[in-house]
Amino acid sequence: MAVAVPAAVMLVVGLWGVNRGGMWRDEGVTFQVARRTVPEIWRLLHGVDAVHGLYYFLMHAVLAVRPGEIALRLPSVLAAAATAGLVAALGVRLCRPRVGLWAGLLYAVNPLAGHYAQEGRSYALVAAGAAGATLLMVRLVDGPAGPAGPAGRAERAGSVGRGWWLYGGVVAVTCLLHELAVLVLCAHAVTLALLRVPRAVWWQWGHAAGAVGAVVLPLVLVSRNQSAQVGWLPVPDWESVERLLRGFAAGPRGVVFWGCVVLMAVGFLAGRAAAFAAPLMLVPPGILMLLSQVRPLYHDRYVLYALAGAPLLIAAGADRLARIAGRRSRSRAVAVAGVLAVSLVFLHVLPLHRHYRTPAHRPDNLASVSALAARQVRPGDPVLFLPSLGRRAALAYPKGFQGVRDLALEVPGARSGTLYGREVGPGELRRRLAAVNRVWVVAAPYALGTRWYPRDLTERVKLVAVEEWFVPASESVRDGVTLRLYVRRPATGSPAVPEPPRRPVPR
Repeated sequence: MAVAVPAAVMLVVGLWGVNRGGMWRDEGVTFQVARRTVPEIWRLLHGVDAVHGLYYFLMHAVLAVRPGEIALRLPSVLAAAATAGLVAALGVRLCRPRVGLWAGLLYAVNPLAGHYAQEGRSYALVAAGAAGATLLMVRLVDGPAGPAGPAGRAERAGSVGRGWWLYGGVVAVTCLLHELAVLVLCAHAVTLALLRVPRAVWWQWGHAAGAVGAVVLPLVLVSRNQSAQVGWLPVPDWESVERLLRGFAAGPRGVVFWGCVVLMAVGFLAGRAAAFAAPLMLVPPGILMLLSQVRPLYHDRYVLYALAGAPLLIAAGADRLARIAGRRSRSRAVAVAGVLAVSLVFLHVLPLHRHYRTPAHRPDNLASVSALAARQVRPGDPVLFLPSLGRRAALAYPKGFQGVRDLALEVPGARSGTLYGREVGPGELRRRLAAVNRVWVVAAPYALGTRWYPRDLTERVKLVAVEEWFVPASESVRDGVTLRLYVRRPATGSPAVPEPPRRPVPR
């Protein structure tokens, strides 16, 4: 019950509002890439998104059954439910059943866990893998039971050896889902040091960790050449630390937040449980934040798996206080009181859960952009996406852009091995623009009316030539995306396509 109840609660929380009526940009990438053929996905990974390669192949199999938003998010929901159960199992193994029950329920009601349970990306699966690997390590450090005598010792030794290889396999798969999960090995190394395990355990763990490194190294080498994809990440600061702590401690500041922080602090004194939970919570985010001072790589979703340590510490702290208060004789009443306390936590963060289930919580809603285009853009109309990644709305929800002429597109993404397709050169785009009298522009918020001046020559032609040769006729804005109709600037005795325009159009 201590394991099954949290898993069931997390499943309900994950399914609540899972079909929120639109994918956002990252989910749109998952959706359109996973529906490509296996060779097309493999070709894409050589140029971009290698870090998500295994996840794309997994989702290719899932979406082949039934493509849609629910199917896109269902693996994350199931993974989150599994993680809640694994956190509970860790609490049971390290302390007692009521600690496991409390820890699993705290994970299930945590808004951060609920947010990524409904995300069509790999982070919930990575969290499940890290929690599963941690539970395996607990069992391996404890050692298996078995019959006495030489035969029994040999049987136990074989079981331990197979267990460490299983541990290495789970960690390797987890890292292939996202390579930054490799930091869980650092957390586990700190745990082994705190427990002062024998040299034989270090030796077996080292073999498993080495095997993981050999499996993940090719992915690291490939993704290193694709690091421009995370060039937008800022250097983490104290605000980043505070935001992560609020996420781990079940939401915004207040009585619940400070109560969780106090129990977490008490949990650091919980001995063996703290030796596993504290490094899992602190080491991966700490290392990634330190590395990001030189080369920014940190985002809270990359260390979501570290969240598992927080409810374990909170539950262990609550259990320690209950034992100090002398409530051992009424253990069932204490367990029920803890469940009621978690229920109050859930009521406290319920508004946050509701907000996370609205399309407005994500940066954009590709479905609403496509619906806007369907109402205004007619089949055959020319369209420009500024910049080219704005094409993601058309890729995720093609119905709204059915029959339009994509003026800048040369080769679609699936055939070109890119996310959004390969575009024509600046000269060809100038010729195409010269042949039309009206054009719809789907623009990101920063692309119009700002000083943005892209390096890519084709993007600059879009920006400059549209401004010089056309005038705005109508405009609609939805979820930060501007859909603007431009018509040919009236002739005033000058050529239809002025040479040169006010800002030089790249040739």
